[in-house]
Amino acid sequence: MQYRTLGRTGIKVSPYALGALMFATSVGNADPGDSIRVIHKALDAGINLVDTADAYGDSEEVVGEALRGRRENVVLATKFSRPMGDDPNQQGGSRRWIMTAVENSLRRLRTDHIDLYQIHRPDLATDIEETLSALSDLVHSGKVRAIGASGMMASDIVDAWWVAERRGLERFRTEQPVYSMLNRGIEREVLPVAQRLGLGTMVWGPLGQGLLTGRVRKGGGNDLSRARFFRHLNDERRLDVVERLIALAGEAGIPMTHLAMAFTIAHPGVTSALLGARTGEQLDDLLAGVDVALSDDVLDRIDEIVPPGTDVGTLDQAYQPPALLAPNLRRRPTPARVPRSDIASPAFAHTEL
Repeated sequence: MQYRTLGRTGIKVSPYALGALMFATSVGNADPGDSIRVIHKALDAGINLVDTADAYGDSEEVVGEALRGRRENVVLATKFSRPMGDDPNQQGGSRRWIMTAVENSLRRLRTDHIDLYQIHRPDLATDIEETLSALSDLVHSGKVRAIGASGMMASDIVDAWWVAERRGLERFRTEQPVYSMLNRGIEREVLPVAQRLGLGTMVWGPLGQGLLTGRVRKGGGNDLSRARFFRHLNDERRLDVVERLIALAGEAGIPMTHLAMAFTIAHPGVTSALLGARTGEQLDDLLAGVDVALSDDVLDRIDEIVPPGTDVGTLDQAYQPPALLAPNLRRRPTPARVPRSDIASPAFAHTEL
């Protein structure tokens, strides 16, 4: 395993990292013991970065149990800000919640410090200075080693960086966006900004949350539309592109999963790609391709199928900013129609309509 530096933190991490969402018994592997064995297998293979979140059900507890006796050899990352209950204050980036959330995560993870503490999604209701100030205090106290973000747009990253510089606060050292052969939008601005500012980038969804495994085919009866995390598997636009990528993988003599993973870590702005393996067999398949390097010819073919900087559809779990979700933020109000009788009145005689 060839290790890379996580941004400018000086922390060395593996190019394949282990995402822990699928270790939550409510959404992934229902057997915590099996999940612990998968984590141990990943660590034994040289993976040293494990990423989880407080909102991933009981994932933090499973990870904490798995790291007993191995904690010091692991770069442990977790996240906060997603809702953790019905109380409206049990979420977001306020100092009030951050100070509570970190203690809860430390307890569940059975550790006294978190190597990378990330805001899971931007909190537009909280001043970024408030969030950075609280996170800075956690770094100074030793409970957190470095801080990062997830799902931020390039403008948000620059804004947070500027506030940190101006106020003398800890800066976000990492960004965690979605990235795969199907979702290349971050190549346009997020990755260049991260590179310019020296941020490490841990990308998630390198297998398109299942679409790039080669097992989901167009016309193959993949009716998973009701599954909590897999509505995107029925996106016909994505399935059409997947068929072309499967053909390319066959021509190149590379398993589809290896093609997908090798693509994500080939970008110079990507530090690590998060594996969402749920079982030992899935992990074995992905680890077998850790040394695969794609030729320029294969990368050029991928560019032809999905042009750089473009997305083919959107993953269900990908962050969408309010400006895209709320119609009132991207449409001017429609002016009330002026009654014809008013238009004919003297008051409008010299008005341009």
